[in-house]
Amino acid sequence: METELATDILALEEVVAGYGGLTVLNGTSLQAARGAITTIIGPNGAGKSTVFKAVFGLLPVRRGRIAFDGCDITNREPRRLLELGITYVPQGRNVFPELSVLHNLELGLTAAGRGADVAGRVEAMLQRFPMLREKARAQASTLSGGQQKLLEIARGLLLDPKLMLIDEPSIGLSPLLVGETFEILQGLRGQGVSILMVEQNAKRALEISEFGVVLELGRVRMQGRSRDLLADPRVGQLFLGGATL
Repeated sequence: METELATDILALEEVVAGYGGLTVLNGTSLQAARGAITTIIGPNGAGKSTVFKAVFGLLPVRRGRIAFDGCDITNREPRRLLELGITYVPQGRNVFPELSVLHNLELGLTAAGRGADVAGRVEAMLQRFPMLREKARAQASTLSGGQQKLLEIARGLLLDPKLMLIDEPSIGLSPLLVGETFEILQGLRGQGVSILMVEQNAKRALEISEFGVVLELGRVRMQGRSRDLLADPRVGQLFLGGATL
């Protein structure tokens, strides 16, 4: 299966990267479509999170190339990538628990060097997400897991990204909160934000995505439209012991 390369906002070409003497990505080539959700799935240790670290400049690329919006961004610093329009929401909880929701949002802007009109930009984000407005003065530690993930996404959106890298948004969440989080991601796509997501819940993630990538041992096994991957028995064999998705 092939993706429609003309519309890609991000492309990895034969990327090799790893940790110390361990190579995790072994010539990884994949694409993220512009204005769509692309989901990377794969077994533990496949290199899914390593892809994000390589893209976001947190892990050196030893060989290969990463292109974003037509520009070579291989081994660029994270701050420069933020300026270009890439934000990264890592796996797990990454809020400042003792600070209020409001201060978490403000700090996200100032830490990224976006100090101009902080109050106005935060106010616009609170209007966009009524739940965060209701909890604006509450400590981030008092939010549910799904609410904290929403806060992280909102903090990333304050930077007006073209592309969001989101790692395991559903991890540790109840089925209800998983549904709410995925609805938020679908809404972002409708607002022109491209999303590259790593997700353990393969079936649910592919159902809300336009494109999917199957990664195994640092190499892309399959790549194409999500509906085609969902119908492919090989995907079921990889993830569900031979069952179809």
